[in-house]
Amino acid sequence: MKAKYLIGGAVGLILSLVTLVLVVILPATEETCGTGTPVIPSATQARTEPNCPATGAAAEAGLQEGALRALRCVVARFGMMDMRGVIADDAYPDHREGRAVEFIVGNDQAKGDSIVAFLQESAANFHVDYVIWKQRSWTADSSTGIAWTPLDDRGDAARNHMDRVQVTIKPVTTTSTVTTSAEVSLAAMPGAVNEAGRLTGVGRRQYPMAAGTFTITDPFGARGGAHLGVDMAGAAGTPIYAASDGLVVASGPASGFGDWVVIDSLDESGRRYSTVYGHMYESGIYVHTGDIVTMGQHIADVGSNGESSGPHLHFELVPGGRLTGGHQVDPMAWLSGSSLPTATTPNCENGFGSAGGNLAPGKVPAELEVWYRRAGSLCPQISASLLAAQGEAESGFRRGLTSPAGAQGLAQFLPSTAASLAPDGQPYVIDADGNGTASLWDDGDAIVGQGRYMCAIAQAIQGWIDQGKVTGDVTALSLAAYNAGEGAVLASGGMPNQVPGHFSETRPYVAKILAAEANFRSMGSGGRFTPDAAASLGPQIVAAGHEWLGTRYVFGGGNASGPTDGGFDEPGLTAAAVFSASGGTITLPSTAEQQWEIGTEVTLLKAKSGDLVFGNWGPRGPATVGIYLGNGRMLHAEPGGTVAEVPLLNGMKARRIGQ
Repeated sequence: MKAKYLIGGAVGLILSLVTLVLVVILPATEETCGTGTPVIPSATQARTEPNCPATGAAAEAGLQEGALRALRCVVARFGMMDMRGVIADDAYPDHREGRAVEFIVGNDQAKGDSIVAFLQESAANFHVDYVIWKQRSWTADSSTGIAWTPLDDRGDAARNHMDRVQVTIKPVTTTSTVTTSAEVSLAAMPGAVNEAGRLTGVGRRQYPMAAGTFTITDPFGARGGAHLGVDMAGAAGTPIYAASDGLVVASGPASGFGDWVVIDSLDESGRRYSTVYGHMYESGIYVHTGDIVTMGQHIADVGSNGESSGPHLHFELVPGGRLTGGHQVDPMAWLSGSSLPTATTPNCENGFGSAGGNLAPGKVPAELEVWYRRAGSLCPQISASLLAAQGEAESGFRRGLTSPAGAQGLAQFLPSTAASLAPDGQPYVIDADGNGTASLWDDGDAIVGQGRYMCAIAQAIQGWIDQGKVTGDVTALSLAAYNAGEGAVLASGGMPNQVPGHFSETRPYVAKILAAEANFRSMGSGGRFTPDAAASLGPQIVAAGHEWLGTRYVFGGGNASGPTDGGFDEPGLTAAAVFSASGGTITLPSTAEQQWEIGTEVTLLKAKSGDLVFGNWGPRGPATVGIYLGNGRMLHAEPGGTVAEVPLLNGMKARRIGQ
């Protein structure tokens, strides 16, 4: 962040209150990673069984389920270490009851910090009551997620937990383990609880629309295999019901769908799956990310939003999870009572889906993943993948940097901006990692602060767009404001254009991050085409491109991430389709002339579906590009129109990408 501005009083008054909720990110189940099948309890059981392999450590003996789960999963993640479990001493009641485990790390403070962060992230999974580390106690707090309390000096390093992390789980009750008000209302409902102590499907399912209110107009596998759901046509406003019990992991805008809802559930065998509901209007969705829903709950109404030719529900079933690497299957047999098909790929990416789940694994340093996922869960406008791309641009994920302008840390905050108050009344940079200090130099504090600031900016800009004060894409303008200040966006009525630096620095900054974002994004996480690595690339380029049919033409619009400013130009469409179809492995340059240099030329007579076709030749090369469909037609972003299927232009040449 090379040029940052304080949020002034006038601008601060415009910012509306933003609720920034840290979404708990659960570890993947053992079954998900292919090492066993977890045992799912009956409706009367209070806890689930441990989902990480036994360690053989003596400390396992006598532990209650949550403590045993914590011990096994910490060892699975951080390796074997000295541990203390049950202690037959009245001075240690939590240990005596088998509710506490100590992980002894000695002088390895970084390891202790990492274990604490993992326990905090998994607090719901393990039913954590509190964690003790460095003479402080952390208590899981459903409202803030951050609640550290200093402890009295107990006389030595061990008793002060300077060399060990203690986790204590909540006492087992005879009625229910649910604790939040939303969960309490579900305690008496049928079904078991999932890893987070929340209701699961346990095999219950129903059709998402009532009998007689819909007609199936497009089955699974239609359009040459590109249609990965079932279309249920019905009158606009027809109720849509949750097909199973579960947790809402996405609700809102999604490319291609207009707006969607994704619900994650567990089946009878403890396997994760998603049900997906698409093409609703925002005003016709009645659930939010994080809501617990029960089978048959009215979650939305039929709409015709996004790439839709008429009112209908697009319904998907995704073993493995829609946001966590699963693949769609035909839902009709499952709706009729058949077992859930087994997920075709392992899903160790991020447990249950979350807004932060769109970050592809392995794209940022491992110790930063949890923080980008957290920060990407704060608001729907700002994703984890966008924050990661921004982090790469700001610091290259290098610590300890200070810019010539005085911006500091991974997110390159000016100290004055970091200390400014967010709409929730706290500074933008808070003590997110719980070490007792809010610091620009701490990974978690800096990245969560980056997310908090970006969400506040996005909220303000959306308000200005609604008021007609600025025009443009919220994401692009939020990045511009992060670099040049919100005032520059407001004064320019959109992308900053007031001083030379807006053209030499801010605009290239925005373009660089938007172009890089797709490289950090988990494929299929935004509701768009999911590629099959075993299938031919050409037909998948066509399938990916078809999902943008009807998207308006925008000069300079689109890149590997998808539309920008609401649309595509010709090379923007081909770049997006090739990137999506290739699973993010092929990124085309931004002009038709440059794209002509990629791949291998083939004669038009031998062109296949999915080849790129180039036309309007001039001294510098082709001026336009499209996706060949066969039979003399192409998919093309039509200047002045939309993405459409049209005849080839005279004199076009073909090029094959990645084959």
